[in-house]
Amino acid sequence: MSKKGDKRKIIGLVSEESGERIYYTTKNTTNTADKISLRKYSPKLRKHVIFTETKKSLGRNEVKPKKR
Repeated sequence: MSKKGDKRKIIGLVSEESGERIYYTTKNTTNTADKISLRKYSPKLRKHVIFTETKKSLGRNEVKPKKR
């Protein structure tokens, strides 16, 4: 469980070439407000490509409102 004042957010990294989301990491939003881009290995393309930050949309760490 995360602390109440925790500044670190979970982000997903999406490949610019294939559009797949493989990597997840955390970042401190107060120190790095801009989107990050990392060069990581893509097993689908079998080479290193640039992965850019997106919001983690799996719903594991975010509370979704209930539909009524």
